[in-house]
Amino acid sequence: MTANEITQDGRARVLADGGTLPLLGLGVWQVPEGRECVDAVRWALDAGYRHIDTAQVYRNEASVGKALKDSGIDRDEVYITTKFFPRQNDPVAAVEQSLRALGVDQVDLYLVHWPQGGPTWAWPGMERVVENGYARSIGVSNFSASDLDAVTADARRTPSVNQVSYSPVAFREGLLDACRRHDIALEAYSPLGTGRLLSNATVVDIASNIGRTPAQVLLRWVVQRGIPAISKSVHRERIEENLRIFDFTLSPEDVARLDALDRTGRTGIALERPWW
Repeated sequence: MTANEITQDGRARVLADGGTLPLLGLGVWQVPEGRECVDAVRWALDAGYRHIDTAQVYRNEASVGKALKDSGIDRDEVYITTKFFPRQNDPVAAVEQSLRALGVDQVDLYLVHWPQGGPTWAWPGMERVVENGYARSIGVSNFSASDLDAVTADARRTPSVNQVSYSPVAFREGLLDACRRHDIALEAYSPLGTGRLLSNATVVDIASNIGRTPAQVLLRWVVQRGIPAISKSVHRERIEENLRIFDFTLSPEDVARLDALDRTGRTGIALERPWW
């Protein structure tokens, strides 16, 4: 298979480096270390999720690792993403700490969490992470189109992924185009608009018409485009419910209605209000 193709089972995206990124993963942002995080990850793995997305700044990598170990699922069957906290100096030293916390020898994807200090300074260290065998794939997060241009200009290894806020109200078509131009997979976080979109009238109407939940409609809008998505929940029934998005298709009319919710003007910017 070639980059940007979807795997035969329709559940993963082929990356430019040859890896495969599941189209749906569980994210654990704002889930505290401990029982709540362990339970959420275990419920997800038991339900059939095979991608868990964490980060150094989340401070819950140890709970993700415990849940993975307790699940009994082979390490090679679960895709693990973590992210470099760019207020630290060295991506290599940081990922070594992450691996110890997670209890694994390698992560599947390691991302620069945001472009603090500029988009390029951390990238040589990210490339060393791969050379040292600590990550199969490396990428970025919250990088705008101009950031991607900068980091790819001198890179020996192009980022495989750019994880950004992406949903019907944040339909960043310019950024999506930039990712395609560089053969980088855009990955969506906050596809539910951090929950705000669940009560949107258009989303609710579409969900009612097709007998699905608003969350399923929003997640399907993302993955139907071949874009991987990270959903977050600590409620078992919602975790299981969110996975049931591969047995239906949104009509072109429903997709167009959701597209029309965009508030970004199809921007190439990753975040309207950066926090760094």
